[in-house]
Amino acid sequence: MSKAIAAFGEDRAHREIVGALIARVAKELGLSVQVDWRNARRGHGKVVSEVQEYFRDLSAQGSRCDLIVVATDANCKGLNERAQEIPAHSSPVATVLAIPDPHVERWLLLDGEAFKKVLGKGCDAPDQKCDRGRYKQALIRAILNGGVEPEFGGIEWAQAIIDAMNLPRAAGADHSLKRFLDDLRKALQAVPSDRDP
Repeated sequence: MSKAIAAFGEDRAHREIVGALIARVAKELGLSVQVDWRNARRGHGKVVSEVQEYFRDLSAQGSRCDLIVVATDANCKGLNERAQEIPAHSSPVATVLAIPDPHVERWLLLDGEAFKKVLGKGCDAPDQKCDRGRYKQALIRAILNGGVEPEFGGIEWAQAIIDAMNLPRAAGADHSLKRFLDDLRKALQAVPSDRDP
């Protein structure tokens, strides 16, 4: 039986990158998942309010999913401070936070070898600076260096790059990615095999 995941994210980048990571981890665990993106635009504040409303609905109406994933950038606030802004403790269902620090595009730049496999040329290891747009621009430059014109800021390559990634090595280079992957694996493994109808 497929595991039902309700996912929330700030924008298309979260949907594509976090969605690809969910698919990769589920495949490695031999699990089938179905991700229903409930929100994937309009920023952090909208994600938090949509998640709070969803938690209230779940509490009142009963569970319609096995797991919830909430994706939002740390945006220079730091991983722990951003995590405290999301009311995961009030969720009636296991909830995993994907909080890239500082921005989700950085996660795609963590494995130069994966980049080379997919785009023909590796990318430089990203620094970790809090600068709005820095990693979006770095991703675009890295894809252009591979001789490809990105159509959607490079996000369209997320699935292929993540499929080629050495996830343990990438997670070792980024604490926020490691935290998400560890929490996701643990949560997916804890979901019962058979849900009651």
